Amino acid sequence: MARIDLDHIRQSYVEHPRSPDDYALKEVKHTFADGGAYALLGPSGCGKTTLLNIISGLLRPTEGRILFDGRDVSALSTQERNIAQVFQFPVVYDTMTVRENLAFPLRNRGVPKAEIDRKVAEIIDMIDLGDWADRKAQRLTADQKQKISLGRGLVRSDVNAILFDEPLTVIDPHMKWMLRSQLKVLHKRFGLTMVYVTHDQTEALTFADTVAVMYDGQIVQIGTPAELFERPSHTFVGYFIGSPGMNVLPAKVEGNLARIGERTVRLPGRPGGNAAAITELGVRPEHVRVGREGMPVAIAKVEDIGRHRIVHAALDGHQIAAIVPEEAELPAEAHISFDPAGINLYADSWRVEMGA
Repeated sequence: MARIDLDHIRQSYVEHPRSPDDYALKEVKHTFADGGAYALLGPSGCGKTTLLNIISGLLRPTEGRILFDGRDVSALSTQERNIAQVFQFPVVYDTMTVRENLAFPLRNRGVPKAEIDRKVAEIIDMIDLGDWADRKAQRLTADQKQKISLGRGLVRSDVNAILFDEPLTVIDPHMKWMLRSQLKVLHKRFGLTMVYVTHDQTEALTFADTVAVMYDGQIVQIGTPAELFERPSHTFVGYFIGSPGMNVLPAKVEGNLARIGERTVRLPGRPGGNAAAITELGVRPEHVRVGREGMPVAIAKVEDIGRHRIVHAALDGHQIAAIVPEEAELPAEAHISFDPAGINLYADSWRVEMGA
């Protein structure tokens, strides 16, 4: 396995880029630690696949360097970087059996037959294709072929890193959960460096120990799932992580008070820097309390999703969502309040720290 350093990487598909808007991938400087499990999370077009292809060697960056364990590999091919990559759609040899597909990369490297047989049997069991092991791949379904593709990326233990580009798109939801769980087990067992690209927050947060959220060609926050949820560094992170996402409300701050329309919210502390630059207050639906005290709201809709309900309401003309227990009372004249621990402030979309 390897430590991967992204040294001021930028990527443009314009021949002579002049402005920041000419770059599909803005400056990225980050280190993936040896043996870590990472996810690149973001919407389509945010640059995550571009970044993954730069790491793998399928794409050479316009600017910057890629280093593996301190060695500059920017000019090296994928094969020379010793990378295994699993793509969104299955790449398999249709004329080979499942077993032969999995054994192929090991045979190419001269691995002894006994070791090949042991490793292939382990992967076949992991991807649950035992009943199809000796069938030609062309006879299998798309999700079964993708499991072969996943297995072929996992069968080698000598790679510097395994890169996954939305690998579970064609796999049914139950199998997605099983494979994510198995990937985590494999990571903990062998300490493989893994980078997993997805637009699905559930996949990212359940697979990775550290998630990099990408937006508009840049990484806007890197952290653990808990950090992304509790302290979104950017309003996009708050919006993208969570279901529903964070409520973002226009606000004016004076001291330790925030004014939303005609309503006032007491903050858990005083913001640092220029309080006048703060334009938004963020609070997750989980931290919005609905009851008889607080700021009056007009409830527009209530969604019952089983263990809890999502209340959609209007606060002085601003839409806001709250998550309440299934058994909680919803008063006819409802009011809301915010858990102070769940309040975040933002200036130009970036989080502002609050002191005591």
